[in-house]
Order: sequence, then structure tokens, then C-alpha cells
Amino acid sequence: METSFRNTLLIALLALVFGFLGAATWSYAGLADNRTRAYLLDNPSILQEVAEALAAEQARERLSALGDELYAPFPGAVLGNPEGSKVLVEFTDYNCPYCEASLADVQRLVEEDPDLKVVMREWPIFEGSEGAARMALAAGMQGKYREFHEKMFELGPTNPAAVEAAAKASGLDMERARTDAASEAVSVELVRNLTFAQSLGFSGTPAFIARQTPLAGAVGYERLKEALDKPVD
Repeated sequence: METSFRNTLLIALLALVFGFLGAATWSYAGLADNRTRAYLLDNPSILQEVAEALAAEQARERLSALGDELYAPFPGAVLGNPEGSKVLVEFTDYNCPYCEASLADVQRLVEEDPDLKVVMREWPIFEGSEGAARMALAAGMQGKYREFHEKMFELGPTNPAAVEAAAKASGLDMERARTDAASEAVSVELVRNLTFAQSLGFSGTPAFIARQTPLAGAVGYERLKEALDKPVD
């Protein structure tokens, strides 16, 4: 099935490439001739560009299918302006070094744009991350998500002692936080975030939705800002 999909995708890409070149009337058989092969070998970047355009279009379709639910945060799990009209969604894991590396980029964006709302999606995919993700959501329920989020990255690996220390340093009501962290609401949210990530085709953290643009990996401040500043279709 995978090979068949690849072949179908290749044919579609070839058809698109030569459609752009004014050869839309060629048949699939004609696409396989030596001139086609030679041109593609001489211009490999064209297939890459078309593949990226196709992937972007598919991502937009997946985003549209998810609707507004993707942008509705778990209570309190927001950075920046909770009422902001410009929205960045981030999928994060506290044991992910690239998530930690992206922390400063997101902080800078929030500081520079008072209209930016960052919807945080806890997605604990690294071993030992779930306890920290649960406590982060519990912190959100007490209005202290940002404090815990930053402190957890500061304290390092998410062993139980570090999670407790980050929660206490964030000023949480610890009895309530432990109860909330183990709650069904938090369990449902973690499953929900996993479903979102899989639906969007993400395979790891960090991952972002900057307005209507999906971005996988620690893409950096400039790329995030560029995507956030693009007009919404």
C-alpha cells in the first residue's frame, strides 16, 4: 500500500511539474520518457518545491477539518494574552530539549506582541514526561501555567521530585494540584492533544500552528514570527 501511495504521489507531482511548464497535455506514458527523466535529474528542486506545496495544502485541509476546537485551550493553559486575536498553538514536552530551546523564542514573541495568544498543548511523548504534563495542566487550573512551565524547564528532567519542586516554586496549592493532575479532565486533555497531533501529521515536539501554518520542530523565532504575521486567508 505504501509503495502504491508513493507511485501515485510521484505521478501527481510529475503531472503538476509539467503542468506548470505548459505541458499539461502530456499523457502519463509521455511523462515516463527520457526527456522527463533528464529534466527532473537536472532540476531536482522542482519536485521538492511541488512536494512542499502539496504538503502545505494537505496540512491546511487537516486544519480546516479540526475546526476551532484546536484553538480552544485547556483552562489556564495559555501564554500571552488569553483574549488575543493572533493565535499560536504549541505542542510541547518537558523532556524535549528542542522544546526547551524554543522557550526563549515563544517568550520573545509574547513580549513583543500584546495581541498574541499561545495555546499550549501538553503532549508527553518522551519517557517520564506525563507527570510533568499533568502538573502543568493542574497549574493552569490555578492560573499559574506560565510559572510552572518556565520553572519545569529550568529544573530539568521530569523526575517526581523536580515536578513537585516546580509546582511548589510556582506557588500552587499542592493538595489541589495533585488531585487535579490525576483528574479525568486532565487525562482527557492529554488524549485530545495526542489526537490533534496525529491528525495534523506531527511526529514529535515541539510542533506549532502559527495561525494557519503548521510548523514541525524548533523552527526558531524568525520563522514563527513570519508565519504569525502572514494574513489569514
